[in-house]
Amino acid sequence: MQRRDFIISLSLGALATLLPLDANETAPSDIKAKGGATRRFHVVYDFDLHNPEGKGPFPARLWNPMPYNAPWQNVRILHFDGNQDLWNLNDDNAYDVPILYAQWRKGNIPKKLRIEMEIETKERSVPLKLIEEASKRHLPVPPSVRRFLEPTEHIPTDGKIKAKAEELTHGIDDRFKKVKKIYDWVTEVTFRDPKVIGCGIGHAGKMMDSGYFGGKCTDISSLFVALLRAAGIPAREVFGIRLGKSHFSKALGKADKEGVADITTWQHCRAEYYIPGAGWIPSDPADITKLELVEDRKYDDPRVQELKRRYLHSWEMNWVGFNWGRDFVLSPKPEQYPINMLGYPYAEVEDEPLDYYLPETFKYHIVSREIR
Repeated sequence: MQRRDFIISLSLGALATLLPLDANETAPSDIKAKGGATRRFHVVYDFDLHNPEGKGPFPARLWNPMPYNAPWQNVRILHFDGNQDLWNLNDDNAYDVPILYAQWRKGNIPKKLRIEMEIETKERSVPLKLIEEASKRHLPVPPSVRRFLEPTEHIPTDGKIKAKAEELTHGIDDRFKKVKKIYDWVTEVTFRDPKVIGCGIGHAGKMMDSGYFGGKCTDISSLFVALLRAAGIPAREVFGIRLGKSHFSKALGKADKEGVADITTWQHCRAEYYIPGAGWIPSDPADITKLELVEDRKYDDPRVQELKRRYLHSWEMNWVGFNWGRDFVLSPKPEQYPINMLGYPYAEVEDEPLDYYLPETFKYHIVSREIR
């Protein structure tokens, strides 16, 4: 292994230990392992940044979200290479999550970077009995988790969001019962709108004000999170990317016979809510709507309802999480800030942001292969 590869491997391992325990860890029973539940993926990121305005020398900067380590996902960087003039891997941001930063001086040379990593995942499910018993205890929210009760620009907790949260949870004291009421409403009224670009903007306030509940994963997860926060339950979106085949439906991830998938545009936003005594609980209301659209099923279809029951308290781990940042400032500070979310690579060329929804002009390419 080259020295640079060795250093970055150590850096990522060190960063994982620096993540706040309350923000990254959950109760020991958070993992419910099943037969064959552990999966491994070899993932390769290739960057070749271009100036969309034309030819000639140009400087460039890149911020790329990296997977965090947790009991349900573990990452090991195998190889790191490129012609960047400066790079670092740090968690110097508001949410203490790992971000790779690379910088190129002004010049005519191609701005290239390759990252190869191995990601191991485990099916993540928190037993309903544990959640229900913990919720009945009415324990206080830890100080380090309280920030996930606060509003942000895209996640308001007042106005129509507050009114709807109060309507849905009126007369309910139990936290988990509140979660279920909000989850039921969100999964029933929202729908996947294929015209929305990428994962969507995720502006819960505008969605509620407009009364139009069509969107994609960030939109739907953000609405869920905003309503939970308004009801006094800590919650957050978790931005990540699908890695390969889903064992539930091709609508939720697929691969070829060799387990290979081009995942360049497979970014996906999920959600977590916090019940003191049970920890962070995984959820994914947005994939309910994707299953409905892709498989052409109605909300009351038994298959849709099965996935809804599962995704109240679990994640299928053909996916890896990057971070839960919303409306925060990257480090070093870019020209555009605060950033809405970091589920995609973010780059600036000649101090102008590249469109991360257009990987073919950005340019970046991500490929995954499941190791069987």
